[in-house]
Amino acid sequence: MVDYAAAGVDIEAGDRAVELMKAAVAKSHNATVFGDSGGFAGMIDASALKDMKRPLLASSTDGVGTKIAIAQEMGIHDTIGQDLVAMVVDDLVVMGARPLLMTDYIATGRVDPQKIADIVRGVAQACAQVDCPLIGGETAEHPGLMDPQDYDIAGAATGVVDADEMLGAHRVTVGDVLIGIASSGLHSNGYSLVRKIVADSTWKLDRDVPEFGRTLGEELLEPTRLYTKQMLAMIESLPRGAVKALSHITGGGLGANISRVIPTGFIARVDRSSWAVPPVFSTLSKLGEVSWDAMEQTFNLGVGMVAIVDEAAADEALGYLMAIGCEPWVLGEVELTSSSLQVADSDRLVQGAKGVQAGAALLTGSYRL
Repeated sequence: MVDYAAAGVDIEAGDRAVELMKAAVAKSHNATVFGDSGGFAGMIDASALKDMKRPLLASSTDGVGTKIAIAQEMGIHDTIGQDLVAMVVDDLVVMGARPLLMTDYIATGRVDPQKIADIVRGVAQACAQVDCPLIGGETAEHPGLMDPQDYDIAGAATGVVDADEMLGAHRVTVGDVLIGIASSGLHSNGYSLVRKIVADSTWKLDRDVPEFGRTLGEELLEPTRLYTKQMLAMIESLPRGAVKALSHITGGGLGANISRVIPTGFIARVDRSSWAVPPVFSTLSKLGEVSWDAMEQTFNLGVGMVAIVDEAAADEALGYLMAIGCEPWVLGEVELTSSSLQVADSDRLVQGAKGVQAGAALLTGSYRL
């Protein structure tokens, strides 16, 4: 007799995975979560939104990409959950939005209950760190479509911001200061290039790398830094309106992502020498003989988030971010675009990146390696 199990789907394994992850998911919940987990949909109590003048709901969705292949090879599955949460909620906070809820989706060739529970535990723990309850999710078994050990993960989150408090290019003007905030490493972008570099070399993931103080695999699997809670706290701490915009430095690097939050007719001048590029980037560049032009267009190079603040509040912002452990520095400033703008051969001018018709970013100087 043919049944679901004969087709390769193990319902009992899925149920075991749910039982293993329940405690971790519950720890991500806050007072807004309504009802018990296990329903057809998760719910939150949105009563607090009625006190906002004009609440705008923000939505973001993302995945972890081919960084998952590193996790699979190393047999470590509880860190990519933080990568997922960071890639989603740190895009919400760029709008000034506070995350309200998150859901996740895992597709796998075969449900390994412990592996699935490890993945979801990582998601839930990261959600708890940013006060964003994980209220639902799905694990789908795809026998015949995916190899038994393969899996992929995606997530979506919803946040809220009052219309008057929304951040973005519409607030940015001449003299505003760009503050760079350190990344934890590669984060979750560029791993197709990373994996090609490693595959084409003689290096293995268990290789000890003195510059990293740990193995190559451990460095590559370092979770994406979570910025949401710190950015919201900074916005609350500074004078109202002092924070003009935020830019989450993901795929496309500094130039592409900063230019998205610069208004037309303005340019963000970025000083490459204002920070020291972490060793992982220079090591990969040398190992794969990858040009710095290509590195700059692919990786964050040590800058995970950029805050654009009013010049009068720049020192206060730097002090506050330093006090909460964010490792900030002055990255550059906003200027008017000029027809006489001089762009040296070593500079990079980026405008209209990722389909956004906006201002520009000019990367100048040389990196400190």
